Amino acid sequence: MTYTLAASVNESMASLSDTLVIAMIVTYAAALFLFAVEAAYGKNTKLKAGKLMPVGAGDDADSGIEVSVRTTEGEARASQSVLGKLAIGVTALGFTMGVAQIVARGLAAGRWPWGNMFEFVVALCLVAVGALLYASVRYQARFLGGFVLVPVLILLGIGVKWLYVDPGPLIPALHSYWVPIHVTATIVAGGAFMVSGVAAVTYLVSHRSEARRAAGEEIAGIAGRLPSPELLDRISHRLILFAFPLWTFGIVAGSVWADEAWGRFWGWDPKEVWSFISWVVYAAYLHARATGGWRGPKSAWINVLGFATVMFNFFAVNYLFSGLHSYA
Repeated sequence: MTYTLAASVNESMASLSDTLVIAMIVTYAAALFLFAVEAAYGKNTKLKAGKLMPVGAGDDADSGIEVSVRTTEGEARASQSVLGKLAIGVTALGFTMGVAQIVARGLAAGRWPWGNMFEFVVALCLVAVGALLYASVRYQARFLGGFVLVPVLILLGIGVKWLYVDPGPLIPALHSYWVPIHVTATIVAGGAFMVSGVAAVTYLVSHRSEARRAAGEEIAGIAGRLPSPELLDRISHRLILFAFPLWTFGIVAGSVWADEAWGRFWGWDPKEVWSFISWVVYAAYLHARATGGWRGPKSAWINVLGFATVMFNFFAVNYLFSGLHSYA
């Protein structure tokens, strides 16, 4: 069942939006191919990355003040070639198309452009690609491109094939200013969690490969060309530091919205429960990192678990309890 009113839809913008979705999928597929070629045949090149570490500040060594400064990180290598730079450019083109698609969709429907699962998926993928582009520039992490674009393309394919609805007005329950507040926070956090989860999985592969290499084994294929697990772990951790406060805000904003709409902050709705479960998992991850109790593969597995709960909440819970075309 769809909730559309043909008379209120800007048909030219709707057509442009649909065209941009297909063009975006084709563009990301081309970028994925380029990333894969670089990973398989690129030169194993040393990366220059930095990290933050606390050092004494000022002339008074006893002041107890600490600041974070950038220093050189241990050697990290990854396959690199000119095709990777081209892949980043193609990915940026797809990202631009994604922004234009969301704007066109909003203009077509005359509302904020994420009121159903299709729009939510497109926006989630846009944020994930944006996080990939940021990590590629900030951490020289374009080696994650092929790994990130695989779930992005899968989600976009699912969105176009099974979740698509024509642009139109929101259902009455979603006529609230909390839509752009609450849903935007969950979209941005979810996109960052996606890239962090992919980095965590890649970290586990790299960590395993490094252990086998230390035991004297020769690691062939892409697994042997991954950068150091420390770099992957740092990227994954930084993205969670960014996403977790947004996820927390999204849950709080959703509770306020629920109170305005239904007169209660919390009703043990499945989406509320699974959002809270995801929050607990990521809180446990950050606590383990902060206390130093669980590091390395243990914290990476917590990250993967958190990402799995977020994706389960976004898709399975919405499908089972809210229907495919409800708000995300």
